[in-house]
Order: sequence, then C-alpha cells, then structure tokens
Amino acid sequence: MRCPFCRIDNDRVIDSRAGDDGNTIRRRRECLACRRRFTTYERVERQQLTVVKKGGDREPFDRDKLKRGLAKACWKRPVTEAAIDAVVTALETELHDSYETDVPSRVIGERLMEALRTLDQVAFVRFASVYREFKDVRDFVEELEPILAEAYLAQSGPGGVGYGVAVGGVAVGGGGGHLGATGPAAAGAGAGGLPAVVHGPATNAAATAGSAPGPRPTP
Repeated sequence: MRCPFCRIDNDRVIDSRAGDDGNTIRRRRECLACRRRFTTYERVERQQLTVVKKGGDREPFDRDKLKRGLAKACWKRPVTEAAIDAVVTALETELHDSYETDVPSRVIGERLMEALRTLDQVAFVRFASVYREFKDVRDFVEELEPILAEAYLAQSGPGGVGYGVAVGGVAVGGGGGHLGATGPAAAGAGAGGLPAVVHGPATNAAATAGSAPGPRPTP
C-alpha cells in the first residue's frame, strides 16, 4: 500500500481487526520509509448501486456523501463518528440485500430518518427539515407531533395528562395519551393538561390554554 505521506510503497501491517459487525477489516500500517502510520479498510466489493432521484436523474451510491450529510445533522450532538458509520453501513447492507442496482432516493432518505430518530431526535429534526424541505414552522410542528406524543406517553402512560405546544401563534395540543387537534384552541385538549410551551409570538390564549380553567356557567 502506498504511503499517503511520502508516497513510497513499502509498509507493514502492525494491527488488524474486524469492524462493522464483520463487514470490514481495519488495518493499521506503518511506512518503512518515513515511519509514519496510517489506517486502511477492506470491504467486500459488491455491485455498484445507482441512486434514482425524484426527477429521474441517476448517480452512483456514495456512502461518503451520506456520512457528510449525517455529520451535518449531528453537529454538536453526542453522536460519534463510529455511530454515523454504523448507520451508513447498515443502510448499505440493506440496500444491497433488497435491490439489484437501482435504488429510489426516497428509500434512502426514509431509512436514514428512521435511524436518526432512534439515534438522536435533534439530529432527526435537522435532517428532516432539509430532506422534506420544510417551508415554515408548521412543518416542524407536524414532524414533532409524534415525538411529543411518544414523550408524554412514556412519562404518563395511556390516559395520562394532556399537553399543549404553541409555535408561532399556532397551538398543538394532545391529551389522554393521544394527539389532539391543531389550531388556536388545540392546546386546551386533555383535561388537566400541562401549560403550553411557547416558541415564538404565540397569543396568551394559545400559550395558556393547556392549563387555564374554562369560563363559569351563567346563572
């Protein structure tokens, strides 16, 4: 293997170990000319996959491109490079098992979103905002609804307290362990609900609807 530093082809392997659940071999090498060390990886050569985009354009499958995209989504998040590499390797293995050559880009995007949702929810929302081309804050709300519902189900269980979220003046509410409606009054869904969480210039009514008592009946 030619040394990446001095460009001389004269090295020895000083360490070898399996990685990616046996899908790769990592070798640590030392150049006998300049004595510097470098790492190489060996993978089984498979038939090249082709990604078919929405408009019909085609391009070769590029795992490094996917890793760069995931790294941007995971920026300043507690996600290691090894975890990102494992996500891409698992995806590549699945695609080779399921497709001959042509792979719809939609499949790749959805699989990566599924993996990120488990790996890191902040990275998941970042990736989704680019992949699904969010236009405004309502798109974020719609993507966050299932995550919020799961979080409150985990805390309170079925039949638990409701919740309300007001984003940019649009309230989203849920109660009794399930999602409610969306709209200015939706944060009031769920009896005894929690106060709304406000992000942006939400109205006072929408921001407090999750906990404020209703009007007294007229005698």
